[in-house]
Amino acid sequence: MKVVHTIEDLREQLRGQTRTAFVPTMGHLHEGHLSLMRLAAQKGDPVVASIFVNPLQFGPNEDFGSYPRTLAEDIAKLEERRDVYVLFAPSEEELYPEPQNFRVQTPDLGHILEGEFRPGFFEGMCTVVLKLFSCVEPQVAVFGKKDYQQLMIVRAMCKQFALPVQIYAHETVREASGLALSSRNRYLTETQKAKAPKLYKELVGLKEKIFSGNKDFASIEADAKERLNSDGWEIDYFTIRKQSDLHEPSMDEINTGVPLVALTAAKIEGQTRLIDNIEIEGY
Repeated sequence: MKVVHTIEDLREQLRGQTRTAFVPTMGHLHEGHLSLMRLAAQKGDPVVASIFVNPLQFGPNEDFGSYPRTLAEDIAKLEERRDVYVLFAPSEEELYPEPQNFRVQTPDLGHILEGEFRPGFFEGMCTVVLKLFSCVEPQVAVFGKKDYQQLMIVRAMCKQFALPVQIYAHETVREASGLALSSRNRYLTETQKAKAPKLYKELVGLKEKIFSGNKDFASIEADAKERLNSDGWEIDYFTIRKQSDLHEPSMDEINTGVPLVALTAAKIEGQTRLIDNIEIEGY
């Protein structure tokens, strides 16, 4: 595996390549990331991964300064798996040599759910993804479904800018308990780690209620929120939306079986913020 730190060296490594597959990450790699890279290896060649903690997508009270940076460990994991040909690990000065005044403005989809509770997040995410796409020039890129709204926004951005990048989605990778893998799971105490799977269990329970014929979505959501609140969670949202646009479904759409997704974000004991989702189809 080649490890490069500059855009010039990256482009030199990829000169003449026409089937490049790309997986952007912020590092502190876990099995979820590595699964994305395995999928990328099935869809293109060579595989390029990036590790960059992007300051543009962190709010002033978020964890940019403490976000785990484990480059040496990450390189060892990638070298062991051998799916990645080039790792691009730029410094902030390399990717942003001057203030990044040109930004990607997101549509309404970027201002609901995560966009409401993390203002500016999707603008920063889209800006760095567009810049990384410009550096790597991939034909394929792989993102995880855990960040469901992010995946939708990246796909929409590629479509509107006519970017020649095909976006593939990988299913959320989970621990045996059901907890979605995340770099931020390292913040959890042992007690919190034991409680964390409840978020996914509530999503599974919600799906089961819908499949049993319950169409009172407001009541289903409220009951789940009450149980989480009573267990010490601080909920940003716990909601059922249409897969197509993340808007609330009408009763007519529910009656015709429109594909749904339930999404949630919540802080466990007021500390680590976790997100998760579950798709609901064929109910």
